Amino acid sequence: MKTLFKLFVTFARIGGFTFGGGYAMLPMLQKEVVEKQKWATQEELMDYYAIGQCTPGVIAVNTATFVGTKIKGIPGAISATLGVITPSIVIVGIIAAFISNFQDLEVVQWAFAGIRAAVVALILSSIIKLAKKSVVDIATLILFIVITLLSFFTDFSPVIFVISAGICGLVINLSKAKMSKEENNK
Repeated sequence: MKTLFKLFVTFARIGGFTFGGGYAMLPMLQKEVVEKQKWATQEELMDYYAIGQCTPGVIAVNTATFVGTKIKGIPGAISATLGVITPSIVIVGIIAAFISNFQDLEVVQWAFAGIRAAVVALILSSIIKLAKKSVVDIATLILFIVITLLSFFTDFSPVIFVISAGICGLVINLSKAKMSKEENNK
């Protein structure tokens, strides 16, 4: 029960103090889930994020569900998921009640402009951290560049990019393993 409560509180903190959506949550997820709680490795978190991106639903919710499942099965998934969505429900409910009274105020528009800039910085920071861990050789660098260019210049679904990259990673590593095995047999 203590672990379920900890999952709920941790993900409620992440959901309550991260603005800008699932991508903006990545730095806090890294700090809380990987560094502080040690519920997942950096690689596992990246995998959860990638899978969360190509499954239905919100990335942050999917990631919380995956972590909760790993730690405590179905009850953990429910606890972590409820934790990450509860603050949003409360905050959106409060904002919805008052936003129409304030949305046209210039000061509110300035605040949102500042928040958007901060969110971009947090996302960029996460991208750099992920790139350092993910782009580890020439093959992953080429894959990164190709997918980046395709994402800028095509309208393909992110699901296609993730699945294609997974297949490429599988083929590349199977080829490496086969070449290594052949060298060892010589």
